[in-house]
Order: sequence, then C-alpha cells, then structure tokens
Amino acid sequence: MNRWTIRVRLTVLYGGLFFLAGAVLLGVTYLLMAQRLDRNLTDPGDLALRNEQVFERFGNPEVIKQAILNAQAEREQLRADALNSLLTQGGIALLGVGVVAGAFGWLVAGRALQPLHRITDTARRIAGADGARAALHERIALAGPRDEVKELAETFNVMLERLDRSFDGQRRFVANASHELRTPLALNRALVELAVTRPGAAAETKQLGESLLTVNERHERLIDGLLTLADAENEVAEHSPVDLCEVADFVLDQAKAPELEVVRQLAPAPTRGDPILLERLVQNLVENAVRHNAPGGWLAITTQAANGWAVLTVTNTGPVVPAYEVETLFQPFRRLHRERVDGGRGFGLGLSIVRAVAMAHGGTVRAEPREGGGLEITVALPQHA
Repeated sequence: MNRWTIRVRLTVLYGGLFFLAGAVLLGVTYLLMAQRLDRNLTDPGDLALRNEQVFERFGNPEVIKQAILNAQAEREQLRADALNSLLTQGGIALLGVGVVAGAFGWLVAGRALQPLHRITDTARRIAGADGARAALHERIALAGPRDEVKELAETFNVMLERLDRSFDGQRRFVANASHELRTPLALNRALVELAVTRPGAAAETKQLGESLLTVNERHERLIDGLLTLADAENEVAEHSPVDLCEVADFVLDQAKAPELEVVRQLAPAPTRGDPILLERLVQNLVENAVRHNAPGGWLAITTQAANGWAVLTVTNTGPVVPAYEVETLFQPFRRLHRERVDGGRGFGLGLSIVRAVAMAHGGTVRAEPREGGGLEITVALPQHA
C-alpha cells in the first residue's frame, strides 16, 4: 500500500464521518420541522372539529365546504413545500459540507502522514545509495510533540548511527588487516627465497623452500581475496569512466590458457566505477572459466551495451553444473565437490567477489549452466555515456 492509497483512505474516512454526521443532523431537523408545522397549522382532528362547529352555525352550504377544503389543501401544500425546501437546501448544504470535509480530510491526512513520508523517503534514499554506507550519515529531524511517530524516527536514527559505526569499524578492520596480514607473509616469502637462492643450499632445502613458497602464495591469494571481498562490499570510493571492452581485452591478454580456444566478441560497454575492482571482477570470471574448463575446450567473452546496461558475458566449456548448485557458487568458501582441471584447489571466493563488486556498482550477476557442461555468466552494470 503506497502513500497515496493511505491518504485517499484517510480522506474518505474523514469525509464519510462528516457526511454521516451532516445526514443525521438533517434527518433530525426534518423530523423536528415536521412536528413544528403540525403544531402551528393544527392537526387534522382539530380542523375537523372546527368544521363541525361552522356547519352547526352557518349550515352546510357548498361554498363554505369548498372554502374549507381549499384551506385544507393550502395547509398541506404549505407543509409539503416547507419540508421539500428543507430537504433541498439541506441536501445542497450537506453536499457542500461533504466537499469541505473531504478537502479538510485530505489536508489533515497529508499533515498526519508527512512524518511517515519523511521516514520512508530517508530509508528509500539510504537503500538506493551506491555504497553500503554512502547515506548512513543522514538523520531524521522531526519537530513537534513526542508521540509514536517521533519515537519511531528516533529509533530509526539510533539504528542508522549504529550501522554507521559498524561500517566504520569494518573499514578500519580491513585497513589494519591489510597491513598486519600481508606484511608477515611478504617477510616469510623474502626469507624463504633468500634461503633457497643462497649459494651452496642443499637440494632438500630448495625443495622445502619451493613447497613453503607455494603455501605462502596460497595464503597471500586467500588474504587478498578476503580483503577484496570486504572492500567490494563497502562503498566504492572511486567512480571513473571504465569500458568493460578494454578491461576484458586486457585481462584476456594476461590470461594463461594456451590449451583453450579463446573467442573475443568485444564491443564498447561504458560504465562508471572503480577500475581496480572491475578489473578484478573480469579477472575472476576469466580465471574461473579457465580453471573449470575441459582439455581442448573453449572460452568466449563478449561485451556490449544494451538497454542502458553495460553487459559482460563469459561462457566456457567444462563439467556439467547442476542448476540447483549454481547459486551456491556465489557464496564465500562454497565450491563444487570436484577437483579443478589444473589440479589446484581454490578457496571459493572468485564468484563471491564478482557478485560483491557488481552489487557495489549497482549491477547484477546471473549464471546459467550450459547444455553439455560449463557455465554462462552475465554481468550487467549501469551504462555510462
């Protein structure tokens, strides 16, 4: 139920109450007026008694009888005219009162719903903001008595303040984690590389060092994915013109898939956003398509602008993906229960980052399983001219 429906219903309610009260008042006035006319013009019993007295005194000539009948008719006509005039004028007045009551009810309903409209508009503006906390600094300032609506606004303000503090704390945590987690891993990598490349290092030491470097690299990729996911779910700090066509072309040039056939159908697809995050989005899609592909398979990527959206589509061959498991691929740390084609194991963050980046830019992601195996993933972002 929208605001106009509520306002119309309140207006009808106010107008209906006034109209009902006016109708009752008109009916009571009609009854009282009829009784008053009957008393002033006498009732039929008294008139009949007077007729008998006149007949006894003057006889019963036809002229007197006709005059009496005419007097009775004029009395009835006078009474009917008075009551009809009351009904006509009262009906017009009642109609005018109904119109005035409707207008008054419309104004009263609008004034009563104005605080609720302000709360609704603020909530809609915050929900439609580009970033997760882009509008959390807004507050609802309602003046007037402390009633239920004002308490609702204050409760809403308290909720916004807590959400704002929570997002600030999350951003500080991401910044601190980026430094505290990456620095030790970089130091470990440097020490291991130094030990492996040292002259006279034993073969066992070099083999152990390579294993440690592999583990360290996996940890770096995991931390980098987690930090990217957390950063993508926050507000996008930079909005620059980005063409998905150029990003996809660059990512494909850097991709390592010599055993796959790569098909490019790249048309201009301009949008706005963070170039680093959008490059990571395309990179994750391409890497996912390569890792989940089949030997001798193919990978196709297309970009285009359609109906106000910049659309990126990545299609690949590969193992059959059940339709009921497609949505789980976008959840963090959720993977299909099968080994990667390249023999490695991922962390289940690739498509989670893709969805987070797309949503942070006001876009959508849709994945559909291909007949015969593989996926077709489509990303749609708001187009920028």
